[in-house]
Amino acid sequence: MNQRAQVSKGKAMLRTFWKYKALYLISLPGIIYFIVFKYVPLLGSVIAFQDYNIFDGFTGSKWVGFDNFTRMFAHYDFLNILKNTVLIGVYDLLLGFPAPIILALLLNELRLVVYKRVLQTVVYMPHFLSWVIVSGIAIGILSPSTGAVNHFITWLGFEPIYFLGEESWIRSVLITSGIWRDSGYGTIIYLAALAGINPDLYEASEVDGANRWRQTISITLPSLLPTIMILFLLHIGKFLDFGFERVFVFLNPLNKENGEILDTYIYSQGLLAQQFSYTTAIGLFKAVVGVIFIVTGNLLSKKTTGESLY
Repeated sequence: MNQRAQVSKGKAMLRTFWKYKALYLISLPGIIYFIVFKYVPLLGSVIAFQDYNIFDGFTGSKWVGFDNFTRMFAHYDFLNILKNTVLIGVYDLLLGFPAPIILALLLNELRLVVYKRVLQTVVYMPHFLSWVIVSGIAIGILSPSTGAVNHFITWLGFEPIYFLGEESWIRSVLITSGIWRDSGYGTIIYLAALAGINPDLYEASEVDGANRWRQTISITLPSLLPTIMILFLLHIGKFLDFGFERVFVFLNPLNKENGEILDTYIYSQGLLAQQFSYTTAIGLFKAVVGVIFIVTGNLLSKKTTGESLY
């Protein structure tokens, strides 16, 4: 009986596959891409538990267990680098994440369509600039001798500030430059969600005497909440993955104390000092923390708002 049921189930699966064969064929390149470029490289994480030697390979290198992780936490500067990464991640979460939401709400209030389209194009454009160009612009604007910001500060009667030469300013520069570059592009998803809100809700609220602020609080934000929660969960999943290039282009010996993060440390120790096992252990630590954050956030979101990634 069980054998007949299994045969019947197998035939049903084959019929389903044949019925939707076009969909399965379309998805095949994506599946191959993820297997080859996302899952197969994960096997390289094994060198985090080895004293990897490039000539001995994975099979010939000596196994050292958790020694690389112990060395990571025992390093005299690791806790400071981890603190920088966490602080910059928190600032980005508190200031950078809400920026596209606020910008999308403001753009949604514009009634002149031509002006709205022009403004959208202007705020999207910085996203297409590389971080090298963004850093060049920032260095020019923030220059203590020729920068526009310091000209304004001097005009107000204060001393000019060497923003990129003082470690206390590097985190503000990183967060501000990120908001300027990506907040406009980040509004695309929120504007699409805003376009899907039923206009009857606004008309009914106008009949009840609600002004634009009340409509935003009672209709717009609740309608945006599922989109906000999904993007928030994706954001906290890469909490420690702030981005190497974004920080590296602003770093110099004067601001490195407060600006160096795990990504730039991995670059200096992994590629320049060729400590592959040690830096793979740091990368694995980042990935595990990211998984813990996204699973915890997903559970909390599911219990409190009913929205979740899975």
